[in-house]
Amino acid sequence: MRLAGRRALVTGAGGGIGRSVVARLKNDGAVVAAADIELGAIEADAKICGDLTDTAYCDALPSKAAAALGGLDILVNNAGIMRRGDITHATDEDYALTMAVNVEAPFRLCRAAIPIMAENGGGAIVNTSSCWGVRPGPNHPLYVMSKAAIASLTQCLGRDHAHQNIRVNAVCPNEVDTPMLRTGFVQRGLHPETAIADLDATVPLGRIAQPSDIADVIVFLVSDEARYMCGALVEINGGKPVT
Repeated sequence: MRLAGRRALVTGAGGGIGRSVVARLKNDGAVVAAADIELGAIEADAKICGDLTDTAYCDALPSKAAAALGGLDILVNNAGIMRRGDITHATDEDYALTMAVNVEAPFRLCRAAIPIMAENGGGAIVNTSSCWGVRPGPNHPLYVMSKAAIASLTQCLGRDHAHQNIRVNAVCPNEVDTPMLRTGFVQRGLHPETAIADLDATVPLGRIAQPSDIADVIVFLVSDEARYMCGALVEINGGKPVT
């Protein structure tokens, strides 16, 4: 129960990684507010449904979570989307949606959460960037630039708010076996199981990540075991470089 008494907000809580993060946090003793457009039967201490493209929802979300939980010690900016294809096929809508969810929402959530945490003596924030945000891969310029922005934001905030005992770090996964990944395969006419098996063969550890592999690192980063980590970009890639 290393997180006993901690109060956490997780965005994208209805997705593959988000659900695993919520379960891991609760298993370690935290109380959790889950946020997403739809949350279904997820087990959380508070559910705050809404759309991260709604700026008013983002601005109010940390205070709503703090009111529901009695405070806020942890923020996990997990929500994200991916628009594939080179820049000549990217639409204005693709750009606006990618920036709204992947960049503006974490910006607004951090901006609103940091004063709450500072008033309470500190806290921990984990943003979800990507290996592709650190080492860009091909044909995903919108996703790459958005995740690079989150990587830079994390490093800036990690430095700027360390004196308030607020640690800001980021996880940078490579491929993860999530509904988003599988949906992308279907959209491209590929069978998800076959496509994932092909990806598994490209990873030195022998498989792509499962959501729990990412969730475990996130929970480590918000725990006291990572007390001296601040502004770090933690790559979780099974040894596979971006190609």
